[in-house]
Amino acid sequence: MLLFLQILFTMFIAEMGDKTQLLMIAMTSRYKLRDIIIGAGASILALNAIAVGLGALISQFIPTWLIKIIAALAFFYFAWTTLCKVEDGEEENVKESKFPPILTVFGTFFIAELGDKTQLTAITFAANEGVNNAILVWLACSIGLFAADLIGMLIGHLIESKMPAGFLDKLAFVIFAVFGFTTMKDGVCLLTAGWISWAVAGCAAALFAVLCVCTWKKHQKVCQG
Repeated sequence: MLLFLQILFTMFIAEMGDKTQLLMIAMTSRYKLRDIIIGAGASILALNAIAVGLGALISQFIPTWLIKIIAALAFFYFAWTTLCKVEDGEEENVKESKFPPILTVFGTFFIAELGDKTQLTAITFAANEGVNNAILVWLACSIGLFAADLIGMLIGHLIESKMPAGFLDKLAFVIFAVFGFTTMKDGVCLLTAGWISWAVAGCAAALFAVLCVCTWKKHQKVCQG
């Protein structure tokens, strides 16, 4: 029991203030709490199962830099779709996706958390405690991670109910865009160090900014027309 609480508390602290917790705050502007809870919960269970069971093998088949670049592109995409929602002023605009909200939340959370420090922490615990404690490590890591992210969801819901309409959408846009830039830089850093990583991330951010400006101008023309 002591080991269970130790792992749970460690994962909870590790996740507090992490990008995926902030991601949960941003997602409350896009999806229902039920969809976020189910999607994130399933993703957490799957991620920690990988960490405890096959986490050590993942790094051999999927380069960490590739995971981070894919995550960065996903963050930029969600920032752009959030901007489209702000410009259109339609509550259901973003939800009209070919993928169900639960699967979208699951995939986004999975990519964002894959290879993150909390998953590496779960791999470390699993390696230290051995196969006999694998289920205990999996449950403790999953509960600790979900508890921290649940706080993020509740904060996002509270902000949405107390702040002016559209505030959380704008906050979500900023969060996604910043994560897109920083995650892109981290991914490129694994390939080449120094100023090149900043340059590549800067170019990606500039292209994203151009896309956002074009989207805004297109919206203005539609409104004026």
